[in-house]
Amino acid sequence: MKRIFFQISLLLTMVMSLQAQNTILDSSVHRTTSGSSLQSMIFNNYPPKHEVRAVWLTTIGGIDWPHSYAQSAYSAEKQKQELVEILNRLQKAYINTVLIQTRVRGTMIYPSAYEPWDGCLSGFPGKSPGYDALKFAIEECHKRGMECHAWVVTIPVGKWNALGCKSLRSRFPGLIRKIGPDGYMNPEDSRTADYLAQICSEITRNYDVDGIHLDYIRYPETWNIKVSREKGRQFITRIVEAIHRSVKREKPWVKMSCSPIGKFDDLGRYWSHGWNAYTKVCQDAQGWLKSGLMDELYPMMYFRNEQFFPFAIDWAEQSHGKIVAPGLGIYFLDPKEGKWKIGDITSEMYHLRNIGLGHAFFRNKFLLDNRQGIYDFTSKEFNLYPSLVPAMTWESKRIPVAPSHLKTQQVGEKVVLTWNNAAQYEDGTAVSTPYIYNNVYASRTYPVDTEDARNLISARMMGNQITLDLSGDENPLFFAVTAMDRYGNESRPVQNVAKVENFLLERQGKAKKLKCSDGRLFLPESAKNADATCFLVESLLGQPLKVLRSSSNYLNISSLSEGVYVLKSLNKKGVSHTFGTFYIRKNKKS
Repeated sequence: MKRIFFQISLLLTMVMSLQAQNTILDSSVHRTTSGSSLQSMIFNNYPPKHEVRAVWLTTIGGIDWPHSYAQSAYSAEKQKQELVEILNRLQKAYINTVLIQTRVRGTMIYPSAYEPWDGCLSGFPGKSPGYDALKFAIEECHKRGMECHAWVVTIPVGKWNALGCKSLRSRFPGLIRKIGPDGYMNPEDSRTADYLAQICSEITRNYDVDGIHLDYIRYPETWNIKVSREKGRQFITRIVEAIHRSVKREKPWVKMSCSPIGKFDDLGRYWSHGWNAYTKVCQDAQGWLKSGLMDELYPMMYFRNEQFFPFAIDWAEQSHGKIVAPGLGIYFLDPKEGKWKIGDITSEMYHLRNIGLGHAFFRNKFLLDNRQGIYDFTSKEFNLYPSLVPAMTWESKRIPVAPSHLKTQQVGEKVVLTWNNAAQYEDGTAVSTPYIYNNVYASRTYPVDTEDARNLISARMMGNQITLDLSGDENPLFFAVTAMDRYGNESRPVQNVAKVENFLLERQGKAKKLKCSDGRLFLPESAKNADATCFLVESLLGQPLKVLRSSSNYLNISSLSEGVYVLKSLNKKGVSHTFGTFYIRKNKKS
């Protein structure tokens, strides 16, 4: 049944991809003439509560960040502020994972005991920028509810005589191989696994990082592989095993991930054209998921059409319950890089969502430069609500104790929510991670449905207080808060009704309270003059819930659950009139 669904999804998505080529671009705002409309008819585009939305933030040469050097206190602050502005824009697009390039080419963006500073920060290789860029990036990501993963380039170590490569050649004679102008760590030498494991252990031990993301964990495509492919995969897997042990020994909640070649291997009906992970460069990425060596994969799927859709389905079918978020080549939207159209990317995003996968953008600059409207599409059409990263249930299934004492206080046109956290699991054990996060939900119906992604208003937040602006008409009345541990396991919600109903209803001109009792709603005198043929019950968000008819002076509302509702009339001409609101409280008469 699962395969049948994927096959149907593939067929429909490929149809949509062809339709999406008719996309019209109007200045910086794009309008899809048929692609998105077709998608909405044949796909379930209900926003997922759990979905990885990632971006690669490249530091090599400062091509994504930084665009200026830190050579004084003032310029260091300018460099930091640039990253803050980048993260602010990513947050507005509901990106929840940032993969920041940490080990560049045998060089670092933090003070390491193993390798020198990269020159992207200070302008001088080996020289400190005056601050710890990795620590700063992690803190700023966490402030915005984003995961921050340390992106570690593994095998390539840069130009032969550059600082990083030269230092490694001096320390480890015979370990670095020269191919063309560049140096590479020999994957067949056991020192490579040991050394990379030490680096990843250092990062995990010293930083509150959410993941270790391995890049280029494979043979270089130009390497003359003299061993069998099976032996080659064993060499690469040996490196992954060593890193996995070192990371999980320090902090088992830190995610292990990598970015394999986008096509795992040839499929039965689709040829990879000789460029694949398993056979060409000896990456057994799907095997790493199955064995637990990897928690997450970001396959570099920088392809289109039949070279994308069936291979994405293959990743989904072989995910083994772990997380997969294929990388999308949005750099091809730049005319200097390729000739892709926006529909090429949007159809891939829809396809991934509909087969339960996340997505990752390569790379940050092309997203924030809004190439062909990709940022507008992501922030205004595709990611309309926040999402949570899927929980690592294969590492831990313990559920945190729900928050308690949720209180709301109205302060002018704002409401302040406060609550307490127990830092304990339901089985009575203490939360061993440094702290827990909280997720805040809100809606106009009570109780708040915390499984509905549209109700999630603040994800993975630190602390136990939040202030919300209630100056608009679309503000929530009911709130719920859950606790979440570092594995992503979420508690049961604590619910509360904000004491601001009358304030908001008065702003909307709907403050008149209708009388209801014992499952009956009594109609006001104005209903007699409304020429009403039926009555419509709506939520305070305007969602139609129930149509009722009456031949007397009351309506039967016994089937409605606890909450706050709006009553409207509908006459034969379709004219609607709002009578007011009514409240249903559990075990109370309103």
